[in-house]
Amino acid sequence: MSDPVTTPEPAQHQDIDTSVPHSARIWNYWLGGKDNYPVDEEAGDAYTAVFPGIVTIARGSRAFLRRTITYLVTEAGIRQFLDVGTGLPTAQNTHEVAQQHAPDARIVYVDNDPLVLAHARALLYSTAEGATAYIDADVRDPDRILAGAAQTLDLGRPTALILSNILGHVADHAEARSIVTRLMAALPSGSYLVVDDGSRGIDPVFEQAQDAYNESGAVPYNLRTVDEITAYFEGLELVDPGVVSVTRWRPEPGSATPEVVAEHGGLARKP
Repeated sequence: MSDPVTTPEPAQHQDIDTSVPHSARIWNYWLGGKDNYPVDEEAGDAYTAVFPGIVTIARGSRAFLRRTITYLVTEAGIRQFLDVGTGLPTAQNTHEVAQQHAPDARIVYVDNDPLVLAHARALLYSTAEGATAYIDADVRDPDRILAGAAQTLDLGRPTALILSNILGHVADHAEARSIVTRLMAALPSGSYLVVDDGSRGIDPVFEQAQDAYNESGAVPYNLRTVDEITAYFEGLELVDPGVVSVTRWRPEPGSATPEVVAEHGGLARKP
């Protein structure tokens, strides 16, 4: 097993603040992880008291990520992944799923949460045939992300860009679309984009819980309409079934028809 690498000059950020809840740590809590603090558990419990379905959304999003990565490796032949806004390592991370099917897969993770950075070296390991790296950068800095990714990935080869539950942290939708466009512009034909985010207009109770969370002092997360999520894929070729509830994106064969949840996503190819 080879050690993961990190960027030599981390972006400037504050130390871990355990007095304010953080979305990555709350998400980890909902996924059953242990890398969180009492303040995160309290915020997570307050959220589920209003909307218990958030746990289903969190786990549905993780399962969607697993299925899209499996498709990319086994059906699309992708061997390079750029996972921006990875969050805290839990079970079935991008490199684990990809390298299970293709040990030579290369993965670069990007996040600017100091707690994620603290756990990156301990948890993000690679197979000997492949590579796993971590970049300390903000989603709003595509140039830094691409420069760091180029140290591990050959950006002249098809690469999958993963933006899972991160674009909602960009308040302005036009700016979020610009980030996607700039990152995809640097990747060649045959590359793929994976996006999933919390969706507005599906469940009013979810929206109530999210609005309350955003007003709590935590880092806000903005729900998007399905049309706004679909707009991230403009100019790309959506893979069937398109942009749908994450639970409905190619569910496991033989499984019962899953419920629709207020988290939509899709997968698309750059022509």
